[in-house]
Amino acid sequence: MASHTNLSVEAIDPNRIPRHVAVIMDGNGRWATRQGLMRIEGHRQGYLTLKSIVSAAADLNIEVLSAYGFSSENWRRPKLEVTALMNLIRYAARVELEEMKHNGVRIVVSGRLHELPAGVRKQLIQDVEETQDNTGITLNLAINYGGRNEIADAAKAAARLACEGSIQPDDIDEQMLSGLMYHPEIPDPDIMIRTAGELRTSNFLMWETAYTEIYVTETLWPDFTKEELIAAVLDFQKRTRKFGKVVNEQR
Repeated sequence: MASHTNLSVEAIDPNRIPRHVAVIMDGNGRWATRQGLMRIEGHRQGYLTLKSIVSAAADLNIEVLSAYGFSSENWRRPKLEVTALMNLIRYAARVELEEMKHNGVRIVVSGRLHELPAGVRKQLIQDVEETQDNTGITLNLAINYGGRNEIADAAKAAARLACEGSIQPDDIDEQMLSGLMYHPEIPDPDIMIRTAGELRTSNFLMWETAYTEIYVTETLWPDFTKEELIAAVLDFQKRTRKFGKVVNEQR
């Protein structure tokens, strides 16, 4: 695995910074197992890593960081782990709020909040409300999130509008559905980072990532650093984004 310890911000082209970086934070459990610790200790370290990466992303002038914190499929994990994760989410949302406010971080949450435990839901809503006017980086926390759920929820919203007579079925197109996603004000991700070497997107931002660049690193999420983020951005800057077009085709 290549070393990224010598990478610095100066290596980045400031004119080609990705506006929106999405991260699948994988490898917490494996990290803990390798350390001889319980899995929840890996999640705790993963939370600290996310805190540092939010700061690093802000330093790089990235506008939005989306973090896959808890998927709609994660409820299938052992009950004790799920309970510990819910407690960790609530704790982190509470203790980090003042610092997020001080640093100008705007927090939004994607997912079915109504299905979360009341205490977790209340704290996340408080974080969203108290940071909504911040103008720094937006931290999009995907909690009880599933890409298929998001698309289904958008389809239901469109169906309700049609039943109410506000729209006709033929009015439903990509643009309309995009406007019915959880956060249509957020630009689609430019790059999705997946840690721990897995080669799948795991139901994360399925609609929004149709043309997102994917970057995979073997690094486990708790070991992910600012230098790793810089490496991902540099890799992104080497790519040609076509969006279905032909660009500089060789004849």
